[in-house]
Amino acid sequence: MKASVLIVDDDAGLRRALADRMRFWGHAVTAAADGAEALEAVRTKGFDLILLDLNMPGISGLDLLRQLGSDGSEADRVVLTAHGSVEKAVEAMKLGAVEFLLKPADFDLLKGIVDRALERRRLVRVNAALEQDSAERGGLVEGPSPAMHRLMETARRAAASDALILITGESGSGKQVLAEAIHRESARARGPFVHVNCVAISDELIESTLFGHEKGAFTGAVARKPGKLETAAGGTAFLDEVGDISPKLQTKLLHFLESGEFERVGGTRTQSADCRLIAATNRDLEQAKEEGHFREDLYFRLNVINLRIPPLRERPEDIPVLARAFVERFAGELKRGPLELAPETLQVMAAYPWPGNVRQLRNAVERMAVLATTPRLTLELLPPEISDPPAGGGGVPEPASGASLKEAMRAFKKRTIEEALAATGGNKTKAADRLGLQRTHLSKLVRELGIDG
Repeated sequence: MKASVLIVDDDAGLRRALADRMRFWGHAVTAAADGAEALEAVRTKGFDLILLDLNMPGISGLDLLRQLGSDGSEADRVVLTAHGSVEKAVEAMKLGAVEFLLKPADFDLLKGIVDRALERRRLVRVNAALEQDSAERGGLVEGPSPAMHRLMETARRAAASDALILITGESGSGKQVLAEAIHRESARARGPFVHVNCVAISDELIESTLFGHEKGAFTGAVARKPGKLETAAGGTAFLDEVGDISPKLQTKLLHFLESGEFERVGGTRTQSADCRLIAATNRDLEQAKEEGHFREDLYFRLNVINLRIPPLRERPEDIPVLARAFVERFAGELKRGPLELAPETLQVMAAYPWPGNVRQLRNAVERMAVLATTPRLTLELLPPEISDPPAGGGGVPEPASGASLKEAMRAFKKRTIEEALAATGGNKTKAADRLGLQRTHLSKLVRELGIDG
């Protein structure tokens, strides 16, 4: 875990040696020659760890510990001193020190102390993330379609790096599930996965949710609270529906992505968070950028690796695989024993366009598993809009006699796109928005299906 470390010691040689060793271990270092310099550094920047000498001119190490406690510093404190004693060790611990080490510093011992302190912080953050994030989690099922195979291959390669990832796709397509899978495959898998739904939080609270706030920053801020980015330190922060954040927050997010630093709402200290960021949206950010609704520089900063999840209607061959996986999952959760989809049920499900995508499919399977009185999931257990769609209402198209599933789906796609284009007067941008597609993908489908316009 990369940490921000403050070293406080009046011995310039030892200060340099400690700083060099900390940098060698991969940490960011700030050095202070005395207690006054240390307090000034703490007022302007947040630290994960403070190494301090006890015997210093002016403000002593014990006085510094007292001041840090009264100022509400959240850094772990490790005391180094050539004048160690049981009494001083006990007093230092009472004042908030987590470890006590005698000079001359043994770097092997010091590394163990630092690693333990940072591991404690990591576990605290993981627990905080689990408490704050009650979002549903589920496994990712990879279907046989070439589109999903390409997507997952790219996602696996991206997981090996810390590069920013932008996941795009319609609502319900599984953007969070893909982000979780990337996190589990990454070097940050032991850290927290923190989910923030940007569209579910009001404009007044989203900045505080992301960056945290200080006590008294606004009405109801009765105590200091770290933000989701701090909670995600050592792990991954997933910003869902990032296309809906305000211009002000776009600016602050861009600054964090460029520098790794931010300030809490109502605060003046510069904080840092070593987290990997994955963003997701169901909006066409390229169009939003062109229309001036989304910052161009933030768009390009987020869009280092773009992963587009195709909707289910574009990959009908994945539907049976997903449906069977959900059947197995809910059979286990409901303790129903083995369940199976009847062939006619699976046939209807495979032909249905699933406008709500994987989420709608999962909900339909859960409904069948709950209502079933036998191990066989029959057609009547499906929601009525799937088993008996209204005429002309976007349900399953009537294929020609003897038509294959592929031909039926092609006919449905063509009819749906033609209806959307007719409803929008041939405007592809509006039609794409109506269909939940990116304009470039709609244009590709128009060409492939031989649609006029």
